[in-house]
Amino acid sequence: MELFDSHAHYNDEKFNEDRDDVLSSLKNEGITRLLTVGYNLKSSEFAYKISQKYNFIYYSCGISPNDIPQTEDELWIDLEKITKFAKQNRDKLVAIGEIGLDYYWNKENSNLQQIAFIEQIKLANQLNLPIIIHTREAVSDTIEILKHIQKPNSSGIFHCCPLNRELVKEALKLNFYISFAGPITFKNSKNAPEIIQMVPLDRILIETDSPYLSPEPNRGKRNDSRNIKFIAQKIAEVKCMSLEEISKITYDNANRIFKIEDNKR
Repeated sequence: MELFDSHAHYNDEKFNEDRDDVLSSLKNEGITRLLTVGYNLKSSEFAYKISQKYNFIYYSCGISPNDIPQTEDELWIDLEKITKFAKQNRDKLVAIGEIGLDYYWNKENSNLQQIAFIEQIKLANQLNLPIIIHTREAVSDTIEILKHIQKPNSSGIFHCCPLNRELVKEALKLNFYISFAGPITFKNSKNAPEIIQMVPLDRILIETDSPYLSPEPNRGKRNDSRNIKFIAQKIAEVKCMSLEEISKITYDNANRIFKIEDNKR
């Protein structure tokens, strides 16, 4: 059984003490591919360095809605820098993200968030890459941009997808993938089974969002990719399938969306 953690942040400072120890242990746990995701220029540069060190790790780059600078002038400078970086470091770059909108933490800069989102979709289109979307309490604006303002050329992923019926319905119409993380295992996620059942097997991804959102039974602890099996197991239970079947399906889905040739595992 092999597992693909489609969204993790090993570029996060929470791994500074033992990053290499954790990453070196993953293949023995069945995690044979993973994506380290950038959320600003610095973290994207670090994600790239990690991908160059480990043959089973890929990376993405982008500016997240929670890393937007305070002024529009500063934002355009950051966008120019991330664009230049992405174009110069294509090796193992498989997506632009995480990008999107987050009105939970800050709605006052929604205009700047939308500019960053739109411009980075344009970048993904230039590079023929999928996008990785972070959306929180901004569903209608997110869908409006994707459908009517700046359509992605390639598909994309709703990462750690909110368990929102309308969002999932619209995302599937757009041929996006739905990535499930630790919250589907939480006891208070009462609608998780319904949302999981809504998503066709060929559109499901699994992720840890490490070091955040540890699933049950490790909720509250620092997360890492070794917990990915608990997310796959929850989906398997809801879909009345085996863990091995869900592992293979999500592995193949991740290879497809990220355009990774699977000559050998």
